[in-house]
Amino acid sequence: MRWWHRWLRTPAELRELGVVGINMRNARYILPNNQRKLYRLVDDKLQTKALAEAEGLSVPKTYAVVRSPRDISRIDATLAEYGSFVVKPSRGSGGKGVLVIDGVEHGHYIKPSGAVVTGDDLRSHLSNVLAGMFSLGGTRDVALVEYRVRPAKVLTELSYQGAPDIRVVMLHGYPVMAMLRAATIESDGRANLHQGALGIGLDLATGKTIRAVHHGSPLTIHPDSKVPLIGVQIPDWEEILHIASICQVMTGLGYLGVDLMIDETLGPIMIEVNARPGLAIQMANGVGLMRRLEPVVDQHLKNPHASPEEKVEFSKRSFRTVAMAS
Repeated sequence: MRWWHRWLRTPAELRELGVVGINMRNARYILPNNQRKLYRLVDDKLQTKALAEAEGLSVPKTYAVVRSPRDISRIDATLAEYGSFVVKPSRGSGGKGVLVIDGVEHGHYIKPSGAVVTGDDLRSHLSNVLAGMFSLGGTRDVALVEYRVRPAKVLTELSYQGAPDIRVVMLHGYPVMAMLRAATIESDGRANLHQGALGIGLDLATGKTIRAVHHGSPLTIHPDSKVPLIGVQIPDWEEILHIASICQVMTGLGYLGVDLMIDETLGPIMIEVNARPGLAIQMANGVGLMRRLEPVVDQHLKNPHASPEEKVEFSKRSFRTVAMAS
């Protein structure tokens, strides 16, 4: 039985399989490669968006930045012209505090699941965001209200009533692993693995879906929509890897995760950058991160001045993955 089918393994067995845990990730990859002063560039989504726009990257249009109770009191009027939007804390993490609105009916806001959010509910949520309920360290925050990405059809078929996103983990500008996060009924339209979304591994060479897990257990069919999950081609894969490489250059972080979405009309859009990307991506791909990170460390020492294009080609050539049997 393979490691991603089981939770119980000794530390020695996990090392043998190349699995990276939190302590190893922090000590070996994050601390040596991510200068503390750079964290502010990615921990604050407003700053990250400004950096991305300066690099010419496509990001979700900002409809409003809510900074005060006065802004909250005017929110219905501010958003009157928009039929859908996403609310997120500027300093949030792990998908906490993200509210997706798919439409407006009879003065109420409608979530992708069909659940109703009243104006009072929205204002209460915004108040919680400003109070720091969802932010890193519980510090006071601001709320971003953004364009709701309309995902490419091939991706909406993999995600139940929610917009899937793509996470690419990078080291020294080399893509090392990628996955698609797809919503389920359980995750309430959000692409958050801890809330019950699916993690779907992606072949770096081709951008095809190769494996899928739900709460750590492998599967080949979506539990709600019953559509096949394996062998699906992600659109614009070359551009996605290119955007991820630009995000590494613009932030200066050595180890990072880049989150993107693919809009039906706008194409790939950079959503955010994470200086502490989670480790569940290993389960989605069925590969321990160490198997990818160590070759990159060696390659970076051999060719420290490689271009972003050379780095992407190295990863595509080196990290091909075979699809899970259906």
